[in-house]
Amino acid sequence: MGFDINREPRSVKTVIGVSPQETTLSEHLSPLENLELIAGLRGISPDRARKWSKAMVEIMGLEERSKDQVRKFSGGMKRRLSIAMALIADPAVVFLDEPTLGLDPQARRALWEYIASLKGEKTILLTTHYMEEADFLSDNIAIIDSGKIAALGTSMDLKTLSMEKRTIVINAWNITIKAIDLIRDKYKEVKINGNSLSISGKYLDFKETTDFIHSTGAIIRSAYFKEPSLEEAYLKITGKELAG
Repeated sequence: MGFDINREPRSVKTVIGVSPQETTLSEHLSPLENLELIAGLRGISPDRARKWSKAMVEIMGLEERSKDQVRKFSGGMKRRLSIAMALIADPAVVFLDEPTLGLDPQARRALWEYIASLKGEKTILLTTHYMEEADFLSDNIAIIDSGKIAALGTSMDLKTLSMEKRTIVINAWNITIKAIDLIRDKYKEVKINGNSLSISGKYLDFKETTDFIHSTGAIIRSAYFKEPSLEEAYLKITGKELAG
């Protein structure tokens, strides 16, 4: 956008929207009044502020409560309103700090889908402690450790960093004691849970492994390479437990 944040701070502020982790809402105002207030502070004309506020309330699914005081809202409704306030001036860049913190799974998923719908229209910088959220929403992910970027890349890039070995998960019938002995003789890392086998190794070949399992007399129902999770990548990269 070409603005210098040191010399042109006011110009920078006109193109960004921020939804902080702690919602900064006027509890005794309605969602429409909150939105119109922010729109007015952002220099939007009263007529346009009313029109855009009504549209944002509808987009966020708050139209039935549009005249209620915000103090009566649930946490999820307040989060949605906070994001609407960040978007009311139609900014090119949006900062979302822990946008789904404390939400129930249904509300979180609905908010994810809305944020995802903004892709291609706006640049979104989002902070989160939820690995699933980062995986679902992000095109690029930065893992921050002790205030510094420890790793940067796509979700798959980061997951690949954590792969010291591959794991094949096999669901099969007729896994006999003899079959188990043969499998354990051939592979060093084998976990068995009922009809499920997990075999890990650095150089596992899918066809070779499934052919061997079949040769033991087991009847394979399904088999797949287990994809590493972003949580596993986080732990591998930082060497720490997940923070709350």
